[in-house]
Amino acid sequence: MRSVFSLFLACSILSACQPVVRVEAPSKPITINLNVKIEHEISVRVEKDLEAMFADDSDLF
Repeated sequence: MRSVFSLFLACSILSACQPVVRVEAPSKPITINLNVKIEHEISVRVEKDLEAMFADDSDLF
């Protein structure tokens, strides 16, 4: 009888140590801050400079 009680006690202690995973929605909404500044001026300047260079020196290619 003592071994049955010890076995029951050991099983109840081990079953209480199992991890629990909970998936819950956050209380605050998720915010995504996109501070993006896109600059295309550089490529336009280079493109204009290249067009001017090819117009001046048409014998390059």
